[in-house]
Amino acid sequence: MAYTELLPDERGSTVSAFLWRALAWYRRQGIRVRRVMTDNAFAYLGHSFTALCAVRGLRHLRTRPYTPRTNGKAERFIQTLLREWAYVRPYGSSRARHAVMPRWLHYYNWHRHHASLHGRPPISRVLAGDNRVRLHN
Repeated sequence: MAYTELLPDERGSTVSAFLWRALAWYRRQGIRVRRVMTDNAFAYLGHSFTALCAVRGLRHLRTRPYTPRTNGKAERFIQTLLREWAYVRPYGSSRARHAVMPRWLHYYNWHRHHASLHGRPPISRVLAGDNRVRLHN
């Protein structure tokens, strides 16, 4: 399951607010987050982000510098995001591209077939055996 937003900047307060919203979204999906992996950007090393991780009991892991394979799943998701959403067609503006992202993310989580999941969408791992998957199609 993927959660993403387009943010206006990379300040500590911005990424902390994003993490807060992401944790809430995952909680609504029935997913308990235990660890967060980030790169070594300044925003993730600041007090705001560190304090939020501590309050939520999250272990903060950092990628090795200049080693994208450390976070391979996120790197692969970004490639898919760019290929299937951002650059799949020309958009009239960034605003138009942004407007399409929630629909594409829903498709990615609920409908897109993933080879690593034997052709099932990511929601199938969360709701295995649940009727919501069949009813949602």
